[in-house]
Amino acid sequence: MKVLIVAEHLNGKLEDITFEMLGKAKELGTAEVALLGHNAKDMAAQLGKADTVIYMDSPELAQFNPDTYGKALKAIVEARQPDIVLIGNTSMGMDLAAALSVDMNMPLVAYAVDVAPDKVVSSLYGGKMNVESAVSTPFIASVLAGAFPADAGRGEGSPAIEEMAAPDLGGAKVRFKQLIEPEGGDVDITQQPILVSVGRGIQNEDNLPMAEELAGKLGGAVSASRPIIDNKWLPKTRQVGKSGLKVKPKLYLALGISGAPEHIEGMKDADLIIAVNTDPKAPIFDYAHYGTTVDLFDLVPALTSKL
Repeated sequence: MKVLIVAEHLNGKLEDITFEMLGKAKELGTAEVALLGHNAKDMAAQLGKADTVIYMDSPELAQFNPDTYGKALKAIVEARQPDIVLIGNTSMGMDLAAALSVDMNMPLVAYAVDVAPDKVVSSLYGGKMNVESAVSTPFIASVLAGAFPADAGRGEGSPAIEEMAAPDLGGAKVRFKQLIEPEGGDVDITQQPILVSVGRGIQNEDNLPMAEELAGKLGGAVSASRPIIDNKWLPKTRQVGKSGLKVKPKLYLALGISGAPEHIEGMKDADLIIAVNTDPKAPIFDYAHYGTTVDLFDLVPALTSKL
């Protein structure tokens, strides 16, 4: 069973999703990694668990562009003929997976949390439903971040590196203009040892001071899931998740957060995760070390009064 993983990287750093997929690929069979970029060959040394790294270099691949990356990936898949292609279910991966499915006439199963040669399990509706799809090779699976442990894909070693010439990448309809980095905020949540993170369960902006008081007594800061940021109750710099920031505090206290995959991606590596949600079936409990279904409006004031 040959499995091809599409490496994802930004600013010279391989993303965790690459190692998560690589670990799973090794379980399934022979693991090959498609590494696209420009002057990026050194990153192949980090892929010690891979059997082979197929490296394609071109100035047109220096920054992610769905047109040029799509053409390059198609050429690699045509040449390598993998049984399974694993692509991250990320902003980059979603651009690539659907196009590759059409170009190669290969079925695509999205939102994957488990992959086998004959079936793919997908997590839908913010993790509230798992759907099992019967498949036969070859197929493509776009994998949710956090579905597999990243450490399983990390390891010492020197994978075989095969350089492959890029196809004609001219005529792209999409052009890379600029990478806009998030602006600095009043608090750098990536450096906080303790985060009290709020979600929809906080109900309205007027209840935020309750979470802020608890965070202050714990010696931490308040962060949030995307709905809070979309409502402009907190600045973008406080958002945890795929479209926000990745955090690794010693304590992550999740108040009223359901646990959508996009949020889990940003906080799953915290040393200790405690979830508070009145829904006992909330996906956040699958990742929490401890959890309670007590109403946060009863728990938080009581906890604060004891500190």
